[in-house]
Amino acid sequence: MPDIAAIDDARQAYEAQGFAVVRQWLDRHAIEALEGEADRILAQWMTANHAHYVAERLVNMHSLTDVRYFSDAGQRIRFFELVASERLTSLVDGMFGGGIYFHNTQLFFNPHENSRLPYWHRDLQYSPIEDEAQAREQRNMLSLHVRIPLLPERGLEVIPGTHRRWDSELEADVRRERNGRANSDALPGAKLISAEPGDVIIFDAQMIHRGNYALNPERKALDLCVGRAHPIILRYLDASVLPADDHLDRIRNNAWYQRALQLVPEISGER
Repeated sequence: MPDIAAIDDARQAYEAQGFAVVRQWLDRHAIEALEGEADRILAQWMTANHAHYVAERLVNMHSLTDVRYFSDAGQRIRFFELVASERLTSLVDGMFGGGIYFHNTQLFFNPHENSRLPYWHRDLQYSPIEDEAQAREQRNMLSLHVRIPLLPERGLEVIPGTHRRWDSELEADVRRERNGRANSDALPGAKLISAEPGDVIIFDAQMIHRGNYALNPERKALDLCVGRAHPIILRYLDASVLPADDHLDRIRNNAWYQRALQLVPEISGER
């Protein structure tokens, strides 16, 4: 049975701050299964992208559910089941009242030789969507990262409350590197979150946040990108990370994927 009190506490924390940390929500077996798949996929990705990883000082990869990382349909279906386990979906659906769809996955790691300063951002600032539109729709979007640390880390820093408001003048200057500011500059009110394997961190992708590399000799955190349908976010939904239609019934607890598949025709025509 889901821990109703823990879910309620997480809901209240998220509403107030834009993030919630739920301690030891996943057991050791779940973490080991996720880490095994993440390690296998990362090794394959790194073989193909190592030069890019070094040159661009990359800190994450995405689309871990893409078919290229799996030898057969059964292996991919098992990973879809790990990603949307009942333990995870009960937490997120319980916090936000359902209607959640699966958007993508990311795996976060340290840059090569920790050669990059942490940078404050809101996720959509790297899109062509203007700040004014993002600010206007901030309260209407539910775009979440569900972070599952696979190693102990002090790896996520956030500005609490920025899920419900737009930037102060200083925050805008730092985030956009204006008026002599760098996006690595310290910001007032920042909170650095520590987490252990088994913990789950849920935070708003559009709040001001950054990774932290220097404090973590090694970093490995799996993020599930989920939310509710919104036109600004849906344009980035990629059908290649979703199950094939004829595999959906083979995935237990498939509601997140089913909603995502129903949304694909809205953005790209009939599949």
